[in-house]
Amino acid sequence: MAEARDFARIVLLAAVVAFGPITTDLYLPSLPSMKAALAADTAAVQLTLSVYLVGFACAQLVIGPLSDRFGRRPVLLSGIGLYVLASIACALAPGIASLVALRFLQALGACSGAVLGRAIVRDLYGRERAARVLAYMGTVMALAPALAPFLGGILEVAFGWRSNFVAMAALGIAVGVAVFARLAESNPHPDAEALRPGRLAGNYLRLLGNGAYRAYVAIVAASFAGLFAWISGAAFVLIETFGVAPDRFGFYFLWCVAGYMVGSFGSGRLTLRVGLDRMILAGALVQAAAGLLLLGATLGGIGGIYGVVGPVTLYLAGCGLTLPNGLAAAVGPFPRMAGAASALLGFSQMAAGALAGYLVGRLYDGTGRSLALVVAAAGAASLLAFALSRRDRAREAAGAAGRGGPRP
Repeated sequence: MAEARDFARIVLLAAVVAFGPITTDLYLPSLPSMKAALAADTAAVQLTLSVYLVGFACAQLVIGPLSDRFGRRPVLLSGIGLYVLASIACALAPGIASLVALRFLQALGACSGAVLGRAIVRDLYGRERAARVLAYMGTVMALAPALAPFLGGILEVAFGWRSNFVAMAALGIAVGVAVFARLAESNPHPDAEALRPGRLAGNYLRLLGNGAYRAYVAIVAASFAGLFAWISGAAFVLIETFGVAPDRFGFYFLWCVAGYMVGSFGSGRLTLRVGLDRMILAGALVQAAAGLLLLGATLGGIGGIYGVVGPVTLYLAGCGLTLPNGLAAAVGPFPRMAGAASALLGFSQMAAGALAGYLVGRLYDGTGRSLALVVAAAGAASLLAFALSRRDRAREAAGAAGRGGPRP
């Protein structure tokens, strides 16, 4: 019975965290039609993705500390309410400029799920168990980006692009009701001073002053940059370059998401035996290799659509290894400010994703070259960040030994 309740809670937390990928992936098959319907260019339409990530990133810096001060549950419910209202407004947007602005507001609500889902896991589980739970959540949550483009393509063909935002509002209502009814408060010791400017700045400075934290944040940010480059460029590359129909787009997207599911499930099975750092290294190696394969296939015109989808699938498998372990390794050492640690990590992750999406859109030339370049750079950066983290941690250990003990 306890195991069933624990599984149900993990599924609910996965649904809460899934606001992020659903809100980006559901309307992907509609991007080319939105481009025509709203008389916008490719870069402007992709701005609805990048601005969403900017809002997501900025809000996390506030939502994490808010939850440290007032608790996870009230902040999460408030965020879901804002998400529902903003989704309805997006469905009614008259033009591309208003839609971009409303996507920023939608992100402010949606990011409460990502920040607080991770923080709740840290509240309820230890460092190593949190990595395992996050990995299993990633496997469940991967169903969201796997199924969202299918549903989005069907809605696009049947009702047009606005119906995707109506579906987002309906999802928000359903998850909000479930959270209200089934998810108890997980932060038993709210920090009354968490929102004081001095305390807030001190928390973030303490986090940034920790070399291991910075290293894990860099790895997660680089990994996510490549993942979001694919999310932002997939519709244009597959639909415009290779002529895939919008309601068939989801099949190719599912193939890639399956890679992430395999990686995150493997992470959940192996992390406790292998350790966080070894899993992160394995994922970074896979991502770097996949980026080189994608770049070579795209520049050489090898494999057609499969020369894109195949390497991206491999890259996402690497993300399934790096992301949950990197998240757990970064947040785990800071139980008293898990919200702030999760928020700062999320800010960095989303900022990197927004930059990657912007570059893919700005450099897009009707081929997959811009996508391949950004994914390859992200894969190389994740491996470089891991190598630098090993060097920095070795230096810190040597310095602590020279002082006669570990650093406080």
